[in-house]
Amino acid sequence: MELKAFIEITRPHNCVLAGIVGLLGSIVAVGHFPDTLTASLVFLVVTLGCAGGNTVNDYFDYEIDKINRPDRPLPRGAMGRKVALYYSLSLFAVGLLLAYLINLQAFILAIVAYAAMFLYAWKLKPLPLVGNLVVAGLTGATPLYGALAVEHIGLAGYLALCAFLVNVAREIIKDIEDVEGDIAKGARTLPIVWGKKKAAYVGALFALLTVASSLLPVKAGVGLGYYAMVPVDALILYAAFLILRSQDRETAHRAQKMLKVSIFLAVMAFLIAALV
Repeated sequence: MELKAFIEITRPHNCVLAGIVGLLGSIVAVGHFPDTLTASLVFLVVTLGCAGGNTVNDYFDYEIDKINRPDRPLPRGAMGRKVALYYSLSLFAVGLLLAYLINLQAFILAIVAYAAMFLYAWKLKPLPLVGNLVVAGLTGATPLYGALAVEHIGLAGYLALCAFLVNVAREIIKDIEDVEGDIAKGARTLPIVWGKKKAAYVGALFALLTVASSLLPVKAGVGLGYYAMVPVDALILYAAFLILRSQDRETAHRAQKMLKVSIFLAVMAFLIAALV
């Protein structure tokens, strides 16, 4: 067993980024940096939850990863499957303990999010659209978690809605990119069940809904700082245009990467709006 596998299996870069987004959710909610203890707890709860989710995902994807990702810790033998399962549960347990120290709302949301991660990896991932909605919901819940921790929603509510919608679009488009491999492993994603073209229309619809929802803060009277979101909306619309024009793997890859970048840029735009 390799000690570095305990870090590698969590996909640490993704976990740290998720923790930062959770912390930014707190800042967007109140318009300033929260107290050090709350900020630290938010970061750790989100990071540990993401780490536990990624680890249990590898546990359930063991047979698939032996074919598609043989270099991952479990298929290459760097960590046993049971060890990975207990490790993921331990990460969830520590995360929940820390969430309990924040407040009741943050604790309840952590329970729901952690349970959703486990159920997604165990049963929900191959279901058409359902898996996409769960992943998008978890992404949207990340800035919302930071807001609940400081007991003020503010702009973080709008950010959570935008993050949810754009992630539904990205997950569907990513399924278009992965359709050949998913067919080989027997998955029933939306592009497989409905076809790539119809799935592209659904993905583009959620991209358009993201742009529409991004205008809500303007209607609510948010000042000029919010207009940092304009180039983000342009990027989202361009990704929608690309996937409607062509559903080949390369185009789908470009479009979903653009949407992934737009998520981070949207957080920055909302942060600017909250601070300005």
